[in-house]
Amino acid sequence: MDADQVIAVLAGFPGTRIVEGNGDAFAIHDPDHDYEQRPRQGWATVVRSDVNDTASDLDRPGAFRLNIGLPTARYRELFPTDPGTDPTSRDVLFPHPVYAAYHWVAVVEPVTSWPLVRELLDVAHDFAVRKHVPRRPVPHPLIVADTSPGGSVPRQVARRSTGGRQEADGSDAARANRS
Repeated sequence: MDADQVIAVLAGFPGTRIVEGNGDAFAIHDPDHDYEQRPRQGWATVVRSDVNDTASDLDRPGAFRLNIGLPTARYRELFPTDPGTDPTSRDVLFPHPVYAAYHWVAVVEPVTSWPLVRELLDVAHDFAVRKHVPRRPVPHPLIVADTSPGGSVPRQVARRSTGGRQEADGSDAARANRS
């Protein structure tokens, strides 16, 4: 499996956006399509060079490393201790050479390890979905909820200046200032 095929698999996960830069690809859970306003960490990456780290010797033709962010428990099931794997080894899952402390794993050019890697991609995507906090609409400063009986519809409130302060008409302070 080559890097482009792996990226195509990542792109097939629901709500995933692939962000590319420096020849690398980052799988971001972005179901709200608001990554530009709310950048966040990816759940998997495909790196094709030694730009970010030189641990896996990726500056050779066709080389790539797939990195996967896992929940702590799954990471510890895989690696209760550091196995001391050579990060240049092909087709062997190992703790990420830089981000293992954050429960990331890596594999250089997966082939026979693909069934396990594919299962870990499912786990990582599910983890990203669980961590995702949907964007909530920010209340407009001139719209307040009418809490009077039967008044659950928001109403617009005019603002007026009262001695350097802005107060909403209808409030006790605004009524007092009008007297």
